[in-house]
Amino acid sequence: MDYAAARRNMVENQIRTNKVTNPVLIEALETLPRENFVPEALAEVAYVDEALPVSGGRYLLEPMVLALLLQHAEIRSTDIVMEIAAGTGYTTAVLAKMASTVVAIESDEVLADRATSNLVASGIDNAAIMTRPLIEGYKKQAPYNVIIISGCVEEVPESLMLQIADGGKLLAVVGSRGTPGKGTVFRKFGKSISSFEVFEAGTPVLPGFERPREFAL
Repeated sequence: MDYAAARRNMVENQIRTNKVTNPVLIEALETLPRENFVPEALAEVAYVDEALPVSGGRYLLEPMVLALLLQHAEIRSTDIVMEIAAGTGYTTAVLAKMASTVVAIESDEVLADRATSNLVASGIDNAAIMTRPLIEGYKKQAPYNVIIISGCVEEVPESLMLQIADGGKLLAVVGSRGTPGKGTVFRKFGKSISSFEVFEAGTPVLPGFERPREFAL
């Protein structure tokens, strides 16, 4: 399979057609070998516009969803970024091409090891994979200019909101099982957080980010 051609087709047919114009982001998507970040059996479908399973209910974000999230993140080359749910490290690698420093959180040790290996193989040295619970983030490096959650969540935990820098953003697909999620931008100014929805997505729900259920007697 001609992966380079598949990569170009992904960018031209999925990314640019959805008004993604950030040149640094587009270059990262054009050059990073996405096929190296999925299970070998899925390499030939690495560039389809679908979330791809990587392990234990975890998925690699759809190319379009990832591109739209990062377009609205407006990441600067001086930014410190945290990614929640690094998986195999693809989004981490894209972020590393855009930001100064990336701290990527992954709770699954096997995925974390694979992500680290993938980053090394890609020649990326400004991103680190931290193995710890996803909802905790990494307070030692906080606050972050941008936080990206790589998956759909029913609710963004306050523990992550507290790690956004003043004037910073958190971006995630917010929704629940069986309904379309909404790509959502949260912005922090002082102690206030505002949010707005920017697109719809069928991204699978990230385990561990379900809204607490209320029980009625």
